[in-house]
Amino acid sequence: MQTIVGSNGQIGQELAKELHKNFTTDIRLVSRSPKKVNDSDQLVAANLLEYEETNKAITGSEIVYFTAGLPMDSSMWEEQFPIMMANVIKACIENQAKLVFFDNTYMYSKNSELQTEDSPFRPVGRKATVRAKIAQLLLDKMEANEINAVICRAPEFYGPDKTQSITNTMVFENIKKGKSIRVPLNDKCLRTLIWTPDASRAMALIGNTEDAYGQTWHLPCDDSKTYSEIIQLSEQILNKKLTYSVLKMWQFNLGSLFNKRLKELKELLPRYQVDNNFSSEKFKKRFPDFKITTMKEGVTKLLF
Repeated sequence: MQTIVGSNGQIGQELAKELHKNFTTDIRLVSRSPKKVNDSDQLVAANLLEYEETNKAITGSEIVYFTAGLPMDSSMWEEQFPIMMANVIKACIENQAKLVFFDNTYMYSKNSELQTEDSPFRPVGRKATVRAKIAQLLLDKMEANEINAVICRAPEFYGPDKTQSITNTMVFENIKKGKSIRVPLNDKCLRTLIWTPDASRAMALIGNTEDAYGQTWHLPCDDSKTYSEIIQLSEQILNKKLTYSVLKMWQFNLGSLFNKRLKELKELLPRYQVDNNFSSEKFKKRFPDFKITTMKEGVTKLLF
């Protein structure tokens, strides 16, 4: 039995497809209101803030994938994520299940330094601090040999369906809708983006590779591009001219006075002023046959 905890999000949905296609049809989907992805999926409703419900949902699992997310709300993150992580870890230990944790890069420095699996945690901001806290909680348990686990870390998403990210919202969705394209802060800095189906495919592969455990893995990405290059690529794919504007920090500051989501977003914006150098070389060397979706292939799928 392989169980996806937090199965309703885009990562969980793609993960269920990949596991079913290439690894197992014995899949359990867990969320507050889980929905089937494959006909054979088992559904278990659970509130991860309650240990007994979490434990019941994980019982009988060989591998547990923790992909649950929360809305962009710092207070909610501080209140709920540590409890959710502690409950999942405890239940995995009790049930002797392996844990695959899907993580992000919020805890890394917000500068142009190369990000590798060995990069130190230097969180700045409330959400970054929470992500560092829950990742460190798992790392400590792994170091103490209390749990057999692996961390899969991804940079910013772009992708189909319910994929949520700044780039998807401000660039690709606006291109598709014929609206004004907005670029955050700097169109000349490199951005490392991961195609969401690739993230899930890679996580399924890592979760089913015994010698991958006990480590952190950066999930595989195509070469980084600037927003200017991404928009030029979109122009080539659509065969039409696209115009865009670069939003300045003062515009975000002004908007955040009236928009709660923009206020929550401000913590992430320093990353968009400098190159984002996320390295997935470790994964590429270990899994050389993994087919990474190129930016051209991904953008073509997104825009058509």
